[in-house]
Amino acid sequence: MAEKFRFEPTDIEELKDSYDLIIIGSGGAGLTSAIQAHELGLSPVILEKMPSIGGNTTRASSGMNASETSVQLDHKIVDSMDAFYHDTFVGGGKKNNPELLKYFTTHGALAIDWLAQHGIELTDLTTAGGMSVERTHRPSSMAPIGGFLVTELLKQVAAEKIPLFTNVLVKKLLQDDDKVTGVEIEVGTSRSTIKGKAVILATGGFGANPKLLTKYRPDLKGYKTTNQPGATGDGITLAEAVGAKLVDMDQVQVHPTVQQDTDHPFLIGEAVRGEGAILVNKSAQRFVNELDTRKNVTAAIDDLNENGAYLILDQTIRDRVKAIEFYDKVGLVVTGQSVEELAKKDVLDAEKLIITVDKWNQSVADHNDADFGRTTGMERNISQGPFFSIHIAPAVHYTMGGVAINDKTEVLKENGQSIMGLFAAGEIAGGLHGNNRIGGNSIAETVIFGRQAGQQAFKFIQDSKK
Repeated sequence: MAEKFRFEPTDIEELKDSYDLIIIGSGGAGLTSAIQAHELGLSPVILEKMPSIGGNTTRASSGMNASETSVQLDHKIVDSMDAFYHDTFVGGGKKNNPELLKYFTTHGALAIDWLAQHGIELTDLTTAGGMSVERTHRPSSMAPIGGFLVTELLKQVAAEKIPLFTNVLVKKLLQDDDKVTGVEIEVGTSRSTIKGKAVILATGGFGANPKLLTKYRPDLKGYKTTNQPGATGDGITLAEAVGAKLVDMDQVQVHPTVQQDTDHPFLIGEAVRGEGAILVNKSAQRFVNELDTRKNVTAAIDDLNENGAYLILDQTIRDRVKAIEFYDKVGLVVTGQSVEELAKKDVLDAEKLIITVDKWNQSVADHNDADFGRTTGMERNISQGPFFSIHIAPAVHYTMGGVAINDKTEVLKENGQSIMGLFAAGEIAGGLHGNNRIGGNSIAETVIFGRQAGQQAFKFIQDSKK
């Protein structure tokens, strides 16, 4: 059996006072941009304020969206970038930044290929809410995408000896003649500066910052969050201090399916519904197209006024979503050998739940959901025991707003001009998702724009030498 990979951050004693490129944040965008920049010949450094690595990326579970991929063709799915653009545009309330969305939807397949070239293969497919076809790529093991991706990217970072320091807090971006030239950092109680020819902000969103959330969305006061504690919007504050424009800051996504009956909320990934699970209310009846956009599913659950709803699934669906093993291990899953037994454990009307499941199974057989118009995630019914349920309710999940960037990931000022030497990728950047992010698009965003940030930082540094 192969020894489990364990990444060790670089010893703080090895921190230098100058690098070609400074990357703030160690999630998917930060790691991807560092690898890409290194491959182009730069000497990057990754600075992470938390003791742990990976940011919110480690919590992603469903997959990575892309269209016109060889993986899709292997699964006999003929997709188009135009359809990917359309689904994301409609899903985002047609408020997405068209420039960013075009780059995003036309570079997904290249990002899948780039990962594969690095031994990071996403060869299985599932469906996310709001998508018209299967384009959510994930590993063949069906393992949650986030932890898998971070581990595999860290293997690349380790192999290439890219320095990655934890417990380093960036306090300020340094400028010279309106050009970003480095950062001021805090390690423990001491402060120092690091020079850099360019800086990439990959610090994530602000979903774990109640003060900032309620500033822009007072209606979300008291909501729990799926975010890791470091997602506090530090990068947004850093960028704003050097004149960056902020966009869509009031666009905050509430994820519909979060198990929060325990002290720590657990996001139940969209793949559970994508593989065939349904949602029922306390009357044991379906009430929504489970694979509508997150915004619409959340609204339907909130409108119940029942403190959430129940995901219902069977063993065949569980076999397609390995994350359920973890959910069960930490006590989030209720099990019944029959639908009737499951209903009794959930204190639901057994007769009604049996009728609901039978009706759903007929809809799957007919491939016609007459009640709610669901057309995806209908490849398997709910008939193979044992049967399972997970009680869920909406929670703050993702911040669509952030710093303004162009499709070169250059951070923009209020007047639309770029801030020289400053780039941003991942959840810190606003505009791509409009008023609702489609599941599977955040991981895609980190890789697609992470690569672009690494490339454009390299180009900027090269051009600066001329």
